[in-house]
Amino acid sequence: MWCGGGAAGMNVGRLLRALVFALSCVFAASAACAAGSLIALPDFTQLVQRHGAAVVNISAAQAGKGAGPGFPGLAPDDPMFDFFRRFIPRKPEHPRIDPDNKSLGSGFIVSADGYILTNAHVIEGAEEIIVRLVDKREFRARVVGADARSDVALIKIDATDLPRLAIGDPDKLQVGEWVVAIGSPFGFDHSVTAGIVSAKGRSLPDENFVPFIQTDVAINPGNSGGPLFNLKGEVVGINSQIYSQTGGFMGLSFAIPINLAMEIQGQLKSSGRVQRGRIGVAIQEVTRALAETFALPRAEGALVSAVEPGGPAAKAGIEQGDVIVRFAGKAVEESSDLPRIVSTSRPGSQVNLALYRAGALREINIVVGEWTDEGGSRARRSERVQPAPNKLGLVLALPTPAQKRERNVEHGLVIERVQGAAARADLQVGDIVLAIVSGGRQIALKSVDGFARQAAEVKDGQLVTLLVHRGSGTSYVTLRAGD
Repeated sequence: MWCGGGAAGMNVGRLLRALVFALSCVFAASAACAAGSLIALPDFTQLVQRHGAAVVNISAAQAGKGAGPGFPGLAPDDPMFDFFRRFIPRKPEHPRIDPDNKSLGSGFIVSADGYILTNAHVIEGAEEIIVRLVDKREFRARVVGADARSDVALIKIDATDLPRLAIGDPDKLQVGEWVVAIGSPFGFDHSVTAGIVSAKGRSLPDENFVPFIQTDVAINPGNSGGPLFNLKGEVVGINSQIYSQTGGFMGLSFAIPINLAMEIQGQLKSSGRVQRGRIGVAIQEVTRALAETFALPRAEGALVSAVEPGGPAAKAGIEQGDVIVRFAGKAVEESSDLPRIVSTSRPGSQVNLALYRAGALREINIVVGEWTDEGGSRARRSERVQPAPNKLGLVLALPTPAQKRERNVEHGLVIERVQGAAARADLQVGDIVLAIVSGGRQIALKSVDGFARQAAEVKDGQLVTLLVHRGSGTSYVTLRAGD
């Protein structure tokens, strides 16, 4: 029995030793993992030490008025005001710099001879621009050029042998990658904040030409115009905007990709202005419903809802209802991609584009025009599609000659009453339905009977798209019959 008991004791001892060994391995692995995670965390100190000197503080003062027609200590309605006005000569008014009327921002040096990039809104309307370096030197700067549409400005100081920043490639940025901002939030010079890339290619309201880099880097007033770095110390963006309901940082910051900014600064440096391409179309997003009614293989591209008469697109043969999926060799995944791609094309150049028409893929060559605020058109967004109990829910009538002249249309039917699907699609009395699209075919509406025949062919549950004229523009609206 002793032998048996001794063997059992030996087995228990071995088990205990094995258990202790296993636990020690677990603890060692946990410690190693913890140490490894600490080692993996980024260290920004070297980046700031090497590149922080090329980041500058910008103070832009706007002109105000001088003392005005009054006299010190006297209001215009004071009884003694008229006495002094008559007998005491006054110096003529001169504009003065109001110390309380300043905008504070940031910028960074892109060449050793003093060229600096910043935001256009930082120096807008400035009578005097002061640039302060990290070594406390101050310089007066002149504006080389500013582009309000992209919010990029190029200024110049008279200095040499300045530190400058290396330019990176924002196309290589990945969502989740660490990035660093250096700037002067609330006037606190050379403040450093860090975060990650939250998204790329963001479109903001009325910002059709900039595919913003979205980050969660803390950006506040005064950071505008400062650089956004990757971990290599390369500039990948210019911090430009924040999303905020309070005026302070709320976790959403937006930077202009540096490749776009450098292209703009090159034009500003050479000519003082920026040329952008345009083709003269109004566009809207391609929804799943629109993709089905236009017989597209998938929901992509930019749907042409209107073509400017005599514009580049019209001359090239682009038609209302075409869906542009590629321009100048670049894919148009979303409708917002098209304005960005077109704007970077040189006016006067001929480029190739691909589009779907009646379900078939075609290629067209187009000569790019030049974009101006007056000539550029903005996309209209498609209306929201909702189910309805009836087929289409429309009562239509022929427009009067006066309505045709007022709306500048040659054909179409006026909506007199809406219900069901039409009402839920936000169609309104007075809208003019120009065409119906089904199975990839667009048919112009010229008579009430013709529309009735087309509507009669629609089956319950089928998607139908109408081309609708409202106000001064047109857009496609999709209905689902019989839901």
